[in-house]
Amino acid sequence: MESWLFLALVLVVALVGKNMSLIIATGVVMALKLIPFASKWLPVIQAKGINWGVTVISVAILIPIATGQIGFKDLINTFKSPAGWIAILAGIAVAILSRYGVDQLAAVPQVTVALVLGTIIGVVVFKGVAAGPIIASGMTYLVITLFNLHF
Repeated sequence: MESWLFLALVLVVALVGKNMSLIIATGVVMALKLIPFASKWLPVIQAKGINWGVTVISVAILIPIATGQIGFKDLINTFKSPAGWIAILAGIAVAILSRYGVDQLAAVPQVTVALVLGTIIGVVVFKGVAAGPIIASGMTYLVITLFNLHF
């Protein structure tokens, strides 16, 4: 019962914040909870969902290359500007932090609650996008490691 109340609260917050991604995600999870045999899918989705999501995001990012909107000229121009180099370095940093974030989520599941809350606040209050829980977990890992903190 507690999980239903928690999900309902998330749904209400998403509705108030008019965040369609969070509304759909919460609705899908609630629908899965209603399907009797879907309870077997939930651990699989939890374990593999992040990788599936990254794959979908990667496909979306590669579409402009496939359609010809981005080409080698754009790639070369990237190396000619400070902003391009900053973007490359930021991409590297995010990839590294994400690796540690995945490890952090597996090793310390309690951090998930705080990340979910932070993501919901960021999405609803600050009109952010819920694309960064793994990155947030990586950042959490970095800060925890730097300051030798523990849960």
